[in-house]
Amino acid sequence: MRVTRVSACFPHIRRRSAIVVVAAVAAVGLAGVSAQPASATPPGIPSKATAQSQLNALTVATQGSTSGYSRDLFPHWITISGSCNTREQVLKRDGTSVVVDSSCAATSGRWYSPYDGATWTAASDVDIDHVVPLAEAWRSGANSWTTSRRQSFANDLTRPQLIAVTDNVNQSKGDQDPSTWQPPLSSYRCTYSKMWISVKYSWALTLQSSEKSALQGMLNTCSS
Repeated sequence: MRVTRVSACFPHIRRRSAIVVVAAVAAVGLAGVSAQPASATPPGIPSKATAQSQLNALTVATQGSTSGYSRDLFPHWITISGSCNTREQVLKRDGTSVVVDSSCAATSGRWYSPYDGATWTAASDVDIDHVVPLAEAWRSGANSWTTSRRQSFANDLTRPQLIAVTDNVNQSKGDQDPSTWQPPLSSYRCTYSKMWISVKYSWALTLQSSEKSALQGMLNTCSS
């Protein structure tokens, strides 16, 4: 299995260069590349009403320990189709005009990161974020799952759990929940809350009271 990059492990790596690039994008408009969102979005994002019902149904509990946690307990990225793994599938889904080589690696394309509003033309500048981080899932009930179930969670393409975003923004998020981290682009926080709620509800994960309060505040900004 080919590992394209390591996310949310070394937040200092490339942070400065990525920030410089974002500043350059704002100044020159990425040399004429339009910063328009790709047409594809993570599947299964619920309406405000559905997300509210799901949030109300979630179990509030004291956050568990990270003791025993390892990313290796959530095998990813796995092969999805042919030579394409989960990361490559999301890059194709969330990008615009994506071209891949014979091994399914993206060689060109354009990726809009809804977390911060930046657009990238190199796949190496993009991470695939687990909306509900693996360590957060571990602390919320996944510690009792089988490895097979954790693998399904880490590669979930049927729910709004995976999304292509700016790498250093993903690294700054790490394994934080919405009580301590929310997307820098405030206009996306409504969508982010609905995605987070949907994933936790679908996978029967718990949440802590501060997390629920933060999600409710974000959800309240939604119009639909």
